Amino acid sequence: MKVGRKVVALTSALLIFAFGLLYSGRTVSAASTGQVTGTVKLDGTAPHQKPIDMGKEPICAAVHKDKPVTTENVVVGANGGLANVVVYISQGLTGNEAAAPSQPVQLEQKGCQYLPHVVVVDAGQHLKIVNADQTSHNIYAQATKNPPWNKSQPPGAQPLDASWTNEEIAIPVKCNVHPWMHAYVVVVKGPYGVSDDSGSFKLDVPPGTYTLTAWHETYGTQTQNVTVAAGKPAAVNFTFKAK
Repeated sequence: MKVGRKVVALTSALLIFAFGLLYSGRTVSAASTGQVTGTVKLDGTAPHQKPIDMGKEPICAAVHKDKPVTTENVVVGANGGLANVVVYISQGLTGNEAAAPSQPVQLEQKGCQYLPHVVVVDAGQHLKIVNADQTSHNIYAQATKNPPWNKSQPPGAQPLDASWTNEEIAIPVKCNVHPWMHAYVVVVKGPYGVSDDSGSFKLDVPPGTYTLTAWHETYGTQTQNVTVAAGKPAAVNFTFKAK
């Protein structure tokens, strides 16, 4: 009888110990996150961005009557920061990272512009395309590593839903009705960051050693290697040469 009690007690203790290890492991794993921060700069004089004539679409022209829009091939801030640069992990991911986010990303057509000009989705993540204009658009996603598609979207229509299985950097998007409308969809696998008009970006990554690639629609790509430690941001800066 005493032996039976000892076996039960030992078994209970082992179970408690095992659950303790499991809980501790999850806690450590959740806390072991890292971050990469940095800036993207343009070295030299930014090219002049051409004004866009929307005279053939009076509804959209009226939206911009007080502030005419220009092309967005190269957007540079006051301090030389280069916007719309996508920084992503091109090497080093182990396959154990989290699945693609369930929350969709939005691409809006407003004032006959794509907002934002560069949108990033994870492979398998959904993109919601919204027509906020009182005119029809025709979205042409010119993919090469994924199936291309071409869809019309009249005013008041429900948002279009799109997703891409394969990584593709990048997919040009244009409107067949309004030829000045251009954007890019960048499909990545894993963490990414997009620079703002100050050139700043950040991305949360598991600790490890990675190759980061910075992509820009005009200036192409650059790569850098970085080692990220848990709880300690790593700094990476990119500089593109103006053409």
